[in-house]
Parts: sequence; structure tokens; C-alpha cells
Amino acid sequence: MARLRAAGCVFAEEEAALLLAEGSSAAALEERVRRRERGEPLELVLGWAEFAGLRVATATGVFVPRRRSELLVREGLAVLAERRSEGRGAARSAPGVAAPAVVVDLCCGTGAVGLAVAVAAARSGAPVELHAADLDPLATACAAQNLARHPTGPLGAHAHTGDLYAALPAQLRGRVDLLLVNAPYVPTGSVALMPPEARDHEPLTALDGGSDGLDVHRRVAAGAQEWLAPGGALLLETSEHQEAGTAAACRSGGLRPVVVHDDDRGAACVLARA
Repeated sequence: MARLRAAGCVFAEEEAALLLAEGSSAAALEERVRRRERGEPLELVLGWAEFAGLRVATATGVFVPRRRSELLVREGLAVLAERRSEGRGAARSAPGVAAPAVVVDLCCGTGAVGLAVAVAAARSGAPVELHAADLDPLATACAAQNLARHPTGPLGAHAHTGDLYAALPAQLRGRVDLLLVNAPYVPTGSVALMPPEARDHEPLTALDGGSDGLDVHRRVAAGAQEWLAPGGALLLETSEHQEAGTAAACRSGGLRPVVVHDDDRGAACVLARA
């Protein structure tokens, strides 16, 4: 604990307890403490992150899920519940019966956001068809590992590698009920100001969103209409000072956006309907 505190860890006591709880040998514990002293994120040192009640595996070189992204999970589950109540889905399995909803986690990283939605939906008796996609094969390999570890229902879950919508199977076009996106939105000039844990240990492609941070948001919003089912929704994480720009990008893409806040998590997202 003293070593972690000296290294600048604000929650040294909690971190020490987590490291000790791993139950490893003294040598392994020493190595983990040294990694943390060097500034490596605790989630990478442990090999997992807690997210929306799940233990999600992490991997070196893959974006670590943040608690603020749990706002996407909350709002995504509300969208799915609304569509179930209306009897709407990407297709109908029988007259008057909605087919399971199609959920896509774009820029998925570890796959935490889509996984949390799918697990919660399965527990409520409404499993979804989940697809997670990312440009980085390291991320999709980590996501595939997480999707395989947690029960998401009989439809299973799938990981795809590629640039945004190019990664998705063509048969999903026009069928997506819920599109979850935590794309990079840090302005290029602000990346150097980020905490060293993120700046030095996470891929730049998962952080840098271009000059105003919204380059990828514009690309996501421009292509969403083609992939969403009628009445489907895009949930796009953003920041409070960028929310107006994210909403404008969604309007330019032919969507109807509203901004949603979560003060407890310090989070913001745009919910945009097709």
C-alpha cells in the first residue's frame, strides 16, 4: 500500500486489496506492484475491469472500459425494452411476434458495452443477436474472449474486425435495432494532456478523434441510417462540451438526436433515432 501511494495511486488501499485478492505468489505480486508503480493501468495489471456488474477481461494495447460508458448500457436497455413493448424488431419470426433484437457494439474495444447489454437482456428473458466490431484485431480478439466467457443467450455473439460499418456482415444492413458506439472523441491537441495511464498504455486510435474530437462521430452518424432498422437507435458516447457537435452530426446523417446526461458518472451520450 505504501509503495502504491508513493507511486501516486489515489486509491492505494483499494488497489492493494485487489492485487492481494488475486492470490498469486509473492513473486507474481511483486511483478504486479512494479507494473503499477510504472504507471500501467490497474485494469491491465489485474487482467480485468469491473463494468456494469461484469468482470471483463482486458488486454495490453486495448482500450480499458470506463464506468461512464455504463450510461450507454442503461440507455440501450431502455431502447430495447421500448421496442419489445411495441412488438418491434429487425424482423418478425411469426405474425405479431417480434424477432430478437439485433445489437451492434461498434468501436467495441474489449466488447464491454455490448456484452453488458446482451447479458442483461438475456437475464430478462429477451436475448439479443450481438455483433461487436473494431478496427484493431487486438481489440476484437479480446472482445471475442469476453463474448465467449459470458452467457448472452442462444443467438450467441460475434466479433468482427474492420473499419466501422465495413466490419459488419452485409445481412445486418437495415436490421440493427440498437447501435452502441464509444468511438474516440478526444481532440488531437488534448491527447497529450490525458493521464499517463491512458496516454501511454492505450492505443492512439482509441483516443484521438481528430482536431475537434468528432471525426469518427461524423463518420458513424453519416452511415448509421443505412444500418438501422426502422425506429432503431444509435447511442453515441460524447462529452458535455462536444455534445452539441455530436448531435449536429447525427442530424446531418438524417437522425433525430437527443442528449442524455448521467451526472453521477459524469457521462453524456446522444440518442439518435432513425
